[in-house]
Amino acid sequence: MFSLPKLSSALHLSGRAAFAALLTASALTLTPAAGLAQDYTPDAVVNIGSLYEPQNLDNTGGAGQGINEAFNGNVYEGLFVLTDGGDVKPKLVESYEISDDGLSYSFTLKDGVTFHSGDPLTAADVKNSIERVTAETSSSSRKKSLSNIASIETPDDKTVVITLEKPSISLPYNLSYVWIVNDAATDISNSEDGTGPYQLQEWRRGSALALVPFDGYWGDKPTNGGVMFQYFTDATAQNNALLTGAVDIITSIQSPDALSLFVDNPDFTVSEGASTTKELLAYNDRIEPFNDAKVRSALSRAVNKEKLLQAIWGDYGTLIGSFVPPTDPWYVDLNDVNAYDPESAKALLAEAGYADGFSFTLDTPDYDPHPVVAQFLQNELAKINVDVKINIITANEWYTKIYKSHDFEATLQEHVNHRDIVFYGNPDFYWGYNNPEVTKLISGSESAKSIDEQTKMLTEANRIIAEDAASMWLYLYPQIVVSTSNVSGYPLNGLNSQFFAADIKKVD
Repeated sequence: MFSLPKLSSALHLSGRAAFAALLTASALTLTPAAGLAQDYTPDAVVNIGSLYEPQNLDNTGGAGQGINEAFNGNVYEGLFVLTDGGDVKPKLVESYEISDDGLSYSFTLKDGVTFHSGDPLTAADVKNSIERVTAETSSSSRKKSLSNIASIETPDDKTVVITLEKPSISLPYNLSYVWIVNDAATDISNSEDGTGPYQLQEWRRGSALALVPFDGYWGDKPTNGGVMFQYFTDATAQNNALLTGAVDIITSIQSPDALSLFVDNPDFTVSEGASTTKELLAYNDRIEPFNDAKVRSALSRAVNKEKLLQAIWGDYGTLIGSFVPPTDPWYVDLNDVNAYDPESAKALLAEAGYADGFSFTLDTPDYDPHPVVAQFLQNELAKINVDVKINIITANEWYTKIYKSHDFEATLQEHVNHRDIVFYGNPDFYWGYNNPEVTKLISGSESAKSIDEQTKMLTEANRIIAEDAASMWLYLYPQIVVSTSNVSGYPLNGLNSQFFAADIKKVD
């Protein structure tokens, strides 16, 4: 049995040499795809640098954004796909029909689709996959979005009928989050059985994850010979790996300082896309003093977010004033709501009964840029007599302590998802925000008769959430992808942190 090279060793080899050594010892053999134009090397292996290693391989098991980056659209596919351009398109669905009352969707599956194990795709697999997401034990962030499903029927192997409790205009969009998994698969937290263009070669925790083309793929074959995600714990090491040729692409640059290494350098290509990644200070709105909107508003007014963004990103990134980025249809500029005003922040604290301030613990993930952001917030809030105690935690601790157990006062996190305002309509979500009017608007928007009606309702919800200062939305990350100049065809926007690899081309 072969082993992936450890990351420290891989940095002394070219990315391809390390991957080639891995594959030589494997039973799998990579062969160039036939009929491809030769303006690139069909069997070239693409090495992708990332700071987001999955916690496990199951996206219903709290795996973090790294699993979407590596597996979504690459190893697993859904009935629908959210493209890099933000459109929702059928993927494993050949066609579908909606009943006149909007309560029934009948999907016909594509022919000729097989799982990596060789089993054919059937309606039973689809039913089981959706039920994995909606199960009581599921940790999927989209579990609530699919709770409207009343039943799933499979009249034959190619037909899936979903009946809803009430109409859901976003059902195809929500189904794009559901990976179709072979219902015969057992432990997918450490293995996989999807229908995508790649299959898992090996995952070496703390180092790398290797994917190789699946010979039996139903669609267009990848334009490369495989991809290897190499994982780094800090941005400097990742940048050095790109500079030394150990990786070909960095999925998202983490600081403007790093850009100076690559801009105006003919050996590299710097591309800026549309981001959906929001940096926020999330409170536990269930507990004092964060259950008071006046306190939350005061904290927001005490922080100079423009100065923070400049400190972290220089001329990149965007202030948005809410949880909704410009790529969502219900975006409005809400930067004027609870804008920077330290004097009014002090007055609001006094009105709320905290004239002398208070103290809280900020649980802070240990990777960039969170520790630096935490220190900035600590300094800003000290000016209104609010004492912030910084507690550095790992990504695993964040998941168990914050996301799962809700055992925190406040935390920093980046949220990558597209159209994720729905989380503020779920009082059981980790931050515990509970405004019945918002919950009603978000829930009711799913029964909207038109996209315009849905957009109007969610725009109103967005405004109320901002006025409530439900969280402190610090900034929208820029989406900057850097690659070596001999690589092209990679996604630019990375919506939901997905990174489609099948169209990446590399010239060796």
